[in-house]
Amino acid sequence: MKKIIFLTGTRADYGKLKSLMKVVQDSEKFELYVFVTGMHMLQKYGSTYHEIEKDGFENIYKYINQKSNTHHHMDIALSNTITGLSNYCDEVSPDMIVVHGDRLEALAGAVVGAFNNIKVMHIEGGEVSGTIDESIRHSITKMSHYHLVANEEAKRRIIQLGEKEKSIFVFGSPDIDIMYSGKLPSIKLVKEKYKITFENYSILMYHPVTTEIDKLEQNIKQVVNAVLQSNKNYVVIYPNNDTGSDIVLKEYNRLKGNEKFIVYPSMRFEYFLTLLKECEFIIGNSSSGIREACAYGKAAIDIGNRQKGRYNQTVKNITHTNENCCEILSSILNSENIKVDPISHFGKGDSDKKFLEIISSNEIWDDDIQKKFIDIDF
Repeated sequence: MKKIIFLTGTRADYGKLKSLMKVVQDSEKFELYVFVTGMHMLQKYGSTYHEIEKDGFENIYKYINQKSNTHHHMDIALSNTITGLSNYCDEVSPDMIVVHGDRLEALAGAVVGAFNNIKVMHIEGGEVSGTIDESIRHSITKMSHYHLVANEEAKRRIIQLGEKEKSIFVFGSPDIDIMYSGKLPSIKLVKEKYKITFENYSILMYHPVTTEIDKLEQNIKQVVNAVLQSNKNYVVIYPNNDTGSDIVLKEYNRLKGNEKFIVYPSMRFEYFLTLLKECEFIIGNSSSGIREACAYGKAAIDIGNRQKGRYNQTVKNITHTNENCCEILSSILNSENIKVDPISHFGKGDSDKKFLEIISSNEIWDDDIQKKFIDIDF
């Protein structure tokens, strides 16, 4: 029986990995292990490791890789995660480590796997992230042995990075599995659970752009000014815990006591999806505005450079704006005119089935772990 470790550090990557973890746990061919760290372990962000436990996954190992009450240093958190995961792998002796996206915890998983001759499978490589996240994502690609990508465009980028084509599998985006599952909670249940009294509302999610940290205080001030002046209702969700998150949270203090705003450290993924499905629009710089909003046909206002390059002009539900109060306000007012049909550019909701087929292939396990750079003919 093959042992597979899934590494999760945030509410976002857990939402992407959840359906894949379930098919592994339900299979008689594999044994699931879950290494839980990062934001999951911080009370400040809602201690979301509880959600993983509630979902009934087995062999969960919880590891604190950072302190919540000090300035966040991504390099130190990376180092701590490498140490903790390396020790865990020494105990478990896994056959594979599965990581997702562009977070530092995923980079730690790829490093530990590569250095210890453990096969690494990377979910959603080959995408453009903006900020330091893009460098992290491509670094993970170079340390990983297999690449499960969302679409053909991502596949082409990974080939451009020198990876062999047969190591790349186009399987969509696993969060679409949950979005199309028909098992999401009702909006009534979501509003009851999170005490949301708004009939109509929008969602604000804004993350620090670590390569523009010197501009962050002014940028988030412009965002908050705009949503305050819009006189609309907002459900606001905390940023991720990258460098600068405290600056964003400090600015959110201006929303306290304002009946137009409800602020949450985190939200269960399925409940967030229902909230998104029923909202007027989503605003900020979260990938949810690029991926999930499009699949639900919801208007998205993308602010700044964090998601730059992840979509093009053919995606009609997204409006890009700079961190300028007047521009943001104009985009908010115009969002009422955006009417588009739901469409997924990231799969059909069957990523879990495709994943099980891929890891069940003997070729995956028999393939040489030594990587070689594949040149492109120019």
